[in-house]
Amino acid sequence: MRQKSSVPLTRVAAEKLVRDIRRATRKHHSAEGKIRIVLEGLRGEESIAALCRREAIAESLYYAWSKEFLEAGKRRWRVTRPARPPATRSRRSARKPAP
Repeated sequence: MRQKSSVPLTRVAAEKLVRDIRRATRKHHSAEGKIRIVLEGLRGEESIAALCRREAIAESLYYAWSKEFLEAGKRRWRVTRPARPPATRSRRSARKPAP
């Protein structure tokens, strides 16, 4: 039998204890793990619901990771691909009128 503690927990202290336990037991996924899961979902070989059940994550978490993944790709694409001037301007300036 468990002994009662001599100091009763206050409501605030009990809530803090529960929060600390939840925080300690929460899964922490690596960046590589998140990318693997998102890419599996994008492949479409199985439903997102089935993938999330298998990986023990919420569907909302999958969609948040997916959005973050795609946004990071867009940002990377903008950095590596500088904007080019429209083709019509460069063609007009390169042409010389015929004599």
